Amino acid sequence: MSFTDDQIVRYTRHIILPGVGSSGQKKINAGRALLIGAGGLGSPVAYYLAAAGVGTLGIIDDDVVDLSNLQRQILYFTADVGKSKAVSAREKLTALNPDCTVVAYQERLTASNVMEIIKEYDVVVDCTDNFSTRFLANDACVMAKKPLFHGAVLQFLGHVLTVLPGEGPCYRCVFQVPPPGFTQTCSQVGLLGVLPGTIGLIQATEVLKYFLGIGDLLVGKMLTYNALSMEFSKFDVRKKPDCPVCGINQTHIKMEDCEQKVL
Repeated sequence: MSFTDDQIVRYTRHIILPGVGSSGQKKINAGRALLIGAGGLGSPVAYYLAAAGVGTLGIIDDDVVDLSNLQRQILYFTADVGKSKAVSAREKLTALNPDCTVVAYQERLTASNVMEIIKEYDVVVDCTDNFSTRFLANDACVMAKKPLFHGAVLQFLGHVLTVLPGEGPCYRCVFQVPPPGFTQTCSQVGLLGVLPGTIGLIQATEVLKYFLGIGDLLVGKMLTYNALSMEFSKFDVRKKPDCPVCGINQTHIKMEDCEQKVL
């Protein structure tokens, strides 16, 4: 592909950046990323990937905008209350960058549709807020050999993990079941509004690095962030030989189990 004059101006900070350049920008423009969830994490991820010029963004979310979302979900305005999040997100992102094709899925990711949807994308970004969908996304990506960029936030804490199937541990190597005390949602225990911005930007950074083939990804590493102490920590995560999804003796957990076991 060749750039138009407007695209050269739009992406000039990338084009002049060592390690990216015009060839790297073309890789970004050719990228296809699916975002699972268009809420607190999905908002900054979507904004920055669209601004960077990612060619196709899929947004899957079956929810509508609620007034309580506006404290952290920066994709939406007060006038969007009651509208589909996926559709409203598409409107905002297309207005931001017409180069980006945004596909809106007004549905929930389920065992019956996950494999069909993710096959259309190069990478999947986990911006969900519940363990059943996290497990579902992880298991499907491992089976389909799709990179998964996981992020999670609650109260003042957040973490990020990148999963490259075949190259490192998966999400179930860390959590085979929801950890005690972490099954509550932000609607139950609260969330600092700016926290998803911090974690979402790290997820978006990981996606761009993957498309560009530069830097070190958080594969086999869990990056955690404590907003109160303003501390980042990085922990090694090992691939578990007995992991039911990516281990030596894979049992290939059924997609239906992901939805039924964690509610």
